[in-house]
Amino acid sequence: MKIDAGGIGQSRGYSRLNFRDLATVVGIKAASVHYHFPAKADLGVAVARRYREDAAGALEALSAETPDPAECLRQYPRMFRIALENENRMCLGSFMAAEYDDLPDEVKTEVQIFADVHIMWLSERLAATGMESGDAKARAIFAALVCAHLMARSRADVTLYDSLVDSYRAAGLLPTFQPLPAPLQSRHETRTRPQPTSAKGMSHNQIAAPA
Repeated sequence: MKIDAGGIGQSRGYSRLNFRDLATVVGIKAASVHYHFPAKADLGVAVARRYREDAAGALEALSAETPDPAECLRQYPRMFRIALENENRMCLGSFMAAEYDDLPDEVKTEVQIFADVHIMWLSERLAATGMESGDAKARAIFAALVCAHLMARSRADVTLYDSLVDSYRAAGLLPTFQPLPAPLQSRHETRTRPQPTSAKGMSHNQIAAPA
């Protein structure tokens, strides 16, 4: 139910998130939604917390799968691009922050934590690369990508988001993509190049390999 509510919020914003629409999407009665979430504020907190936890998990997964901190930073814009690919939706940093004045205090706290999680992760990756320490550049990256996301959404054009990200790379805000160094390319080509076979159909590497 929280996932469905999050989808409605990403498409329409917090102000248009209501029990009746959620009940229709889930396929239950509105009274059943009220049973789980007595007030809209309760639903908003649950949605924001779930979204924030999912984002933190995605950042941790990126760090685990990509030990190189510079490569993590190169891939980070993908976090916002996914929402655009998914029916041109907004991310939490956009749709709830834009309605900040109307949010219950508990939801405001979750929105702030969501941003803090991203900024802390970015700051740690930046420090690990030796590019720049502190939160200033991390905040700048987060803010720039949120704005790029909103601009691309307003035109329903994910390629605009890509273009803006490229401009951030050109300006030095984000690391640029680098080709593999020559030695690495050579080793990669050696691993992928087909090996000649002997009369018995075994490659020379297989023949030379120890048992």
